[in-house]
Amino acid sequence: MKIFVGYDPREDIAYQVCEYSIKARSVGIEVIPLKQSELREAGIYTREPDALSSTEFTFTRFLVPHLAGYTGWAIFVDCDFLFQCDVTEIFNSADSRYAVMCVKHEYTPQEGDKMDGCKQLPYPRKNWSSMVLWNCGHPSNKVVDQDFVNEIELNGAYMHRFSWLKDEEIGEVSHEWNWLEGWYKEPKDGKPKAIHFTEGGPWFKGKQDVDYANLWIETANKTGTEWSPL
Repeated sequence: MKIFVGYDPREDIAYQVCEYSIKARSVGIEVIPLKQSELREAGIYTREPDALSSTEFTFTRFLVPHLAGYTGWAIFVDCDFLFQCDVTEIFNSADSRYAVMCVKHEYTPQEGDKMDGCKQLPYPRKNWSSMVLWNCGHPSNKVVDQDFVNEIELNGAYMHRFSWLKDEEIGEVSHEWNWLEGWYKEPKDGKPKAIHFTEGGPWFKGKQDVDYANLWIETANKTGTEWSPL
């Protein structure tokens, strides 16, 4: 079972915490950082930098079927996640009828700034692609190859909405696995299995008092990595 985690060198501590939270609760999981520098060096990712991209993994996440050899199931997740449960549960929910499965948020944040001063831009299906259970061998995902991901004419809006798929090819995962901090609330919306600090987590200055900050900081301290707010 493979989990590909978006990696941005500016947020290395976020990746370290995400990886730790997965491995601390799950057995038999391979965690793979999607490092753009390595993908470029290997000639896999050649897309020109996008001024609208808030992270280095804005587009590299769509390389997952290719990197998995178009076989089996794999998960992509942003680095700003903190897992609270065994991710094997997500793999056990895999349904071969679907090309991808994700949390279908009805999320419409206010325009403004989010993490690290990046712009918060509302758009349809926002945050659907921040945690994806990929059916890598599904026929409809064969098109998602290197050329597809590197095609400059295919913009972020097209990809993040899974526009190459029919609506009925997109399955649903419980929102507990992509619990948008500040948007979902306990106990009204249940209890998080994976917390997503989508508007900036405790590794950023001024974000030490967001919901679940104490859980993230406790985990960060367990990784043994020295860090301070960015």
